[in-house]
Amino acid sequence: MADKTEINARLTFWKNALERAQTAYITLLDGGVQSYTLDGRQLTKLDLASLKAQIEDMESKVDELTALANGKKARRAYAIVPRDL
Repeated sequence: MADKTEINARLTFWKNALERAQTAYITLLDGGVQSYTLDGRQLTKLDLASLKAQIEDMESKVDELTALANGKKARRAYAIVPRDL
């Protein structure tokens, strides 16, 4: 397990990445360019759906790292399989 310094460094990284992803999402919503062609090469940026999914993943990571930085345990997800008896 990582020490507190490394957890804080990861938290800072993911907070910055989340902020940039949110800015990109807003830019796309405002009509920003999604793809363009330059010198015969085409570049396609992320679409809104995949960018939203990435933002949700980043938010989860930030929440988890914030909990770890505050001395709490990371959340665990459990799968429950219903059975007919």
